[in-house]
Amino acid sequence: MRMRLGRGLWFSGLLSTYLCLAYSCAALSDDSTDQMKARLGSAGAGDRPTLCIRISEQELVVASKLYAEGDFEKAQAALTDVAAFAEMARDYAVQSHKHEKQSEIALRKMVRKLSDLGHTLSHEDGQQVQKTIDRLERVRDDLMISMFPKASKK
Repeated sequence: MRMRLGRGLWFSGLLSTYLCLAYSCAALSDDSTDQMKARLGSAGAGDRPTLCIRISEQELVVASKLYAEGDFEKAQAALTDVAAFAEMARDYAVQSHKHEKQSEIALRKMVRKLSDLGHTLSHEDGQQVQKTIDRLERVRDDLMISMFPKASKK
């Protein structure tokens, strides 16, 4: 009986440690865009691509919400940030040779979301979304060339 009580206490201690760790990781992942932008300068070269992609993804969420609310000027500014931080992610990934594949996958998902968003907008508003899609596609192409340099030499 003593063994079971010891294991039970050990398990409950392990469970509470796990829950605290999960909570703190969730709190870290909920950083605001401004906090992540501030951390970008002090981040290591290998961490910068992931951080830029996260910023770009959050800016895409903001842009979608702003379009839904009808605030087109702020939405277009957010789209500019989406593309700018995606380009920074590409640059950091190519320089460090880290997170190239993950960045390309994230960009592909963002292009899909932007395409869906563009279908809900008028032609004029959709043009800015299409420009952002075109920029992200060029970033993806650059990442693919960086990952597969021999395929581009043919």
